[in-house]
Amino acid sequence: MTAAATDRLLDLFHGVRLTPTQRRIAHCLVQHAATVPYLSAAEVAELAGVSQPSVTRFAVALGHDGYPALRRRVRELTGAAPAEPTAGDNELQRAVRAEIGNLDRLAGQLADRDRIARAGALLAASRPLPVLGLRAAAPLAAYFAYFAAKVHPDVRVLDTGGSLLTDRLEQAAAAGADALLAFVLPRYPRETLDALHAARDAGLRVVAITDSPVSPATDHAELVLPAAVGTDLVFDLHTAPMTLAMVVLQAICDAAPTDTQARLEAFEASAARRQLFIG
Repeated sequence: MTAAATDRLLDLFHGVRLTPTQRRIAHCLVQHAATVPYLSAAEVAELAGVSQPSVTRFAVALGHDGYPALRRRVRELTGAAPAEPTAGDNELQRAVRAEIGNLDRLAGQLADRDRIARAGALLAASRPLPVLGLRAAAPLAAYFAYFAAKVHPDVRVLDTGGSLLTDRLEQAAAAGADALLAFVLPRYPRETLDALHAARDAGLRVVAITDSPVSPATDHAELVLPAAVGTDLVFDLHTAPMTLAMVVLQAICDAAPTDTQARLEAFEASAARRQLFIG
């Protein structure tokens, strides 16, 4: 599905206050937009992990007479036909091809450079820069922070939950932080959303990398940067969110090019002096 079709689909939900269950259904529509227009309410309910009556109530909440009317509307908005698998593909190949599709949709979204530039400027100016990622999102937070530390003087990874997490958020704010980068990925840990609430209470502006424009992160973030998660294997694939993380880091570099260059040169000099690398 093209970025334009995604935008048209998201317009269905604009201005509608969705319950958590309805948000799950909306997320399902976005994630499976190519096939949803051809599925029954029961099949959508199974995909979203909700009851069939919940799908019907969701359709009514969006102003439709029922699910069949919503399905017709989604079909009109997306112009989608069921995707045909490449002849001979096995399930592993299909999973990889689905990731290629996720990256292609991300590329389309990046045509709007203003949002990425705004995120980069906000995060580059935060001293320190806290980076939140719990459970499945923790490796992405660590990966981002490893490279961000080469161009930012104080990156703080928050990858452990519990009562100390709020302490660390408040400490970062007290030290001068005014922004937080958060990775919010399915299955959306409750403690992650609690941390986002605490971050806002501490005065931090939240930039969220998440899997969907209708994820629970949207209730807490000033800027939401979506990148779809692959769901065709036993465990999720995070190819697009990781790519988006590096795009955000590029935007941070672009927001402070002089400081970035100076810090990179200092790191290279230190690495050469210590003979860190063999190549």
